[in-house]
Amino acid sequence: MKNIPLVWKLQENIINHEEIATLINFLKTTERYTQFTKVRKFEETWSKWQGCRYSVFVNSGSSANLIILDLLRDLYQWPSDAEVIVPTVTWITDISTVIQFGLKPVFVDINLEDFSFDYDELATKITDKTRAIFLTHLIGFPADIKRVKKIIGKRKIALIEDSCESHGATIDGIKIGNFGDVSSFSFYWGHHMTTVEGGMVCTDNPEIYHYALLKRSHGLARELPKSYHAFYKKKYPHIDFNFLFLTTGFNVRNTELAAVLGLTQLHKLDGFIKKRNQNHILFNRILQKYRDCFLIPYKEGISSFSLPFFLKQSSLKKPLQTFLSRHGIESRPIISGNLLKQPFLKKYFHTGEFKNADFVHNNGFYIGNNQFVDEKRLTYLSDLLDKFFRENHDNT
Repeated sequence: MKNIPLVWKLQENIINHEEIATLINFLKTTERYTQFTKVRKFEETWSKWQGCRYSVFVNSGSSANLIILDLLRDLYQWPSDAEVIVPTVTWITDISTVIQFGLKPVFVDINLEDFSFDYDELATKITDKTRAIFLTHLIGFPADIKRVKKIIGKRKIALIEDSCESHGATIDGIKIGNFGDVSSFSFYWGHHMTTVEGGMVCTDNPEIYHYALLKRSHGLARELPKSYHAFYKKKYPHIDFNFLFLTTGFNVRNTELAAVLGLTQLHKLDGFIKKRNQNHILFNRILQKYRDCFLIPYKEGISSFSLPFFLKQSSLKKPLQTFLSRHGIESRPIISGNLLKQPFLKKYFHTGEFKNADFVHNNGFYIGNNQFVDEKRLTYLSDLLDKFFRENHDNT
């Protein structure tokens, strides 16, 4: 079989001509491009779809994580030595935000069923300094968040759900992102739906919501709901309300253009998720032929982000990735692998014993899954795997 051009990208152009036409029409009919009425409409529409009370649209999932950590730190007045428990496999900004605010990340290994925490280890890492648990629903797998909440018990520990890769994943029919104190979502180009760049903070807590509004936009009081404006005008009569700052903040607002795109994509999201999950089921059936070679995880409520390979023999990982690449299929590591192997963390933290994170690091990678993946591509993948394992028979 000869080398062929890239035929299976991680993500393909999700923005169609109809959506481009909608954007062009919006540009022709508005004079306001920064955050305004379309952003509010997208937030309200997303909240209805997600099943939460409040949503705050920002310029990325990473920015959502940034303001979440900052607002929780302010709202609950965390001490300078506060600890935040984090998974060893997640996206890097879940960790960097903790470090940037002078908090201490406490790493916990993952499990190999839903790729969230090793729950038994999590229970042992909670101390009297623990102020938050930063949980990730990794690559579409819903974590056992009910178990995490049981571990927390009555302790005052904030629970953050990183849902950036798992839009629409469910636990007992309830969408993830609705179980903790606050959650983050990403609408980056390669995710379930896109605003090109974008993210959302979601919560049912009005205090967290108000802090998120402030933190998103410099700490300005005018960002709060209008029903609060009169109170702050009266409280600070000698400061012009237009430039009244109530807290520290950032500028992580998004644009009207991104919100328009989000609104056009959102009504298609359920269909995108359904197709991704159908692909994932067919993919797992293909892997069953070589179940002695692969770990094949699956969980009810999944909202498939990618099609992951977990090889039982690490020696086969690189050869299989190279083989698929040579035949036009793009791949990536499982997010970060073990983050503690990354240069900027390795110099601050000991690698320690994280056997499951190491397994994912050494044995795992994924290929793209989206609404463009079809039975023809999956048949092609099946044929390639047959060929690969025939050629590598001695190593299996």
